[in-house]
Amino acid sequence: MKAYMRTLLYVPIVHTGADLGSLAENITKRSIAELGEEVWKEHIKTVEGFWETISRYFNNVDVSGVKIYQDGMVAEGEVGQKIVEEGVKSGSKNYELISRLLQKGAILVKTEEFNLVREERDRLLAITQAKSISQKIIAFIRYKLTKNILLNRRDRFIAKRIDKTLNQDETGIIFIGAYHNIKKRLPKDIQIKEIKDADKVREYQRLLPFYNKNKERFEELSRYLVSEINPHAKNYGVRGEA
Repeated sequence: MKAYMRTLLYVPIVHTGADLGSLAENITKRSIAELGEEVWKEHIKTVEGFWETISRYFNNVDVSGVKIYQDGMVAEGEVGQKIVEEGVKSGSKNYELISRLLQKGAILVKTEEFNLVREERDRLLAITQAKSISQKIIAFIRYKLTKNILLNRRDRFIAKRIDKTLNQDETGIIFIGAYHNIKKRLPKDIQIKEIKDADKVREYQRLLPFYNKNKERFEELSRYLVSEINPHAKNYGVRGEA
């Protein structure tokens, strides 16, 4: 049996409105218009339940000395702490959990490159702030053309940061959007344990706009997102022997 020297708890996340900042209002309005208010409310309820489940799981995890990696976290130390505090003030369940883990002895690590995160956010803002239909279409096309390129560049950077900062015999936790795919980019000596199945979290988000056509599967995935995590069960996505 191969002995792993580094461990990464992988938490594929669903962002809440509080995580989206200035993008939230526009996304909420558009989503209600497309899905209907009832479906959108159920989605919000599911996302809240998802974060409650994740939070309860970490109640029983000793995080002293554990390194925290976070989607979009462009700083560490005092600046990183302020980013977390601002996230908590905005009502982010993600940052509320991170704040609690830091209070229990976890260590926040710079995870992303500022310019890459800013570039993606600027392209999204260009869509929401467009003043005409033609400007919105152009901004949307520009975003779609660069979305995967930016995501791949971010994923490469994140994987390198984890490899560089997660030392032998250390454990890390990463909270990252389900559409990211850093697992294949990480060294083989890092044992990856998915706290929730990333494929299912990603499928839930992919089916949301098509709820009416996939109601049964969507509701099944919704129940999965809020289901309790058995700490003694085999983790999803554990990488076995090479």
